[in-house]
Amino acid sequence: MSFVARMESRIEGFSVIGDLKWHVWDGVVADLWDVSCCDKAHGHYVSPDPRLFVALEMEGDGDFLVEGAKGERCRHDRPFSMAYIPAGMPIRGRVEGLRRIRHLDLHFDVATLTRRFGRGLDREALLTSRFQFHDESIATLAGLIAGECGSERPLHDLYGEGLLNALFARLFQVEQPSARRRSPLSRRKLRLVTDYIDAHCLDRIRLADLAALTGLSETAMSHAFKAATGVPPHRWQMQARIDKAKAMMAHDAASLGDIAEATGFFDQAHLTRVFKSIVGVTPGAWARTARDICAT
Repeated sequence: MSFVARMESRIEGFSVIGDLKWHVWDGVVADLWDVSCCDKAHGHYVSPDPRLFVALEMEGDGDFLVEGAKGERCRHDRPFSMAYIPAGMPIRGRVEGLRRIRHLDLHFDVATLTRRFGRGLDREALLTSRFQFHDESIATLAGLIAGECGSERPLHDLYGEGLLNALFARLFQVEQPSARRRSPLSRRKLRLVTDYIDAHCLDRIRLADLAALTGLSETAMSHAFKAATGVPPHRWQMQARIDKAKAMMAHDAASLGDIAEATGFFDQAHLTRVFKSIVGVTPGAWARTARDICAT
């Protein structure tokens, strides 16, 4: 089931310019707002989910004042000024002197974020408000995410999810776990995962799908799988695709371009790169050797 952002708001003096642009990724809803502001426009907001506010463009000689329920307040007076609001925290926003604000709101599901980062995610950071801050790395990522929301031809969801992973890792300072010996998946769980990958190797496979089979977080599952097999799950999937490509090359008269398309690769060049990295030779060289063996 897709994550749905839920936020209660009462606003006055704001008018949306054009249509609201938005995009849904795994566990994240991104809203790209472009609003004109009357003098003293204001609003009250509360959401059951955490969110990140990023001001992208501001027109007018003024600022956007944000106030918390406990008297906290800050002013957003320049592009890429940001605020992190924890789940359930009511805030008030008021415009002073601005004519227009274009901003990005990222609403996200804590359970999905925890599944993605595992124990590396600091739960205390999720509960700590940051009403006004700047971060160049997050600004760059937020700008790219906003571009995807506003694009008429957005890229593959993996691109947006990669940007979001980087943004959240930076926002919550998720560090690389210390190196230690990883426990491998049990035989039963390993069979569940490998059978699933082999059966769906031509499809897009999410780490979340594999983690659900094992009852582990995405990070823990990935490490345990590699400890058991020596390769990460994506590599196992590529090996399964290459096995299908080998079978077609040995028995079909299809071109490499057709085989690449049938086995889930972008094109012949992509198939060739992955094939050589796994098998050690190009598809053409492998096929010649296979034909020679069959002829003897």
